[in-house]
Amino acid sequence: MNISALNTGINGINQGLGNMRRDASAIAQAVNNSMGDNAATQPTEVTSALVNLKLDTLQIQASTKVVETVNEIIGSLLDVTA
Repeated sequence: MNISALNTGINGINQGLGNMRRDASAIAQAVNNSMGDNAATQPTEVTSALVNLKLDTLQIQASTKVVETVNEIIGSLLDVTA
């Protein structure tokens, strides 16, 4: 059974997690570079990555709601047919 809404929700969660890994890595790299030549650009990079982390969190939460809703609908359909 292929449920496109469920697949969309799961893909959204996976994409959000991948983006979180990328942004967390950017933060770690900016902090590590803060003592080097790129110290002047470090606050901008960290701020941008932190904002992106928040957006990633919201994406994961929204995608989780999609998966929960599909689960509830499937449960309701099974209750009706039983």
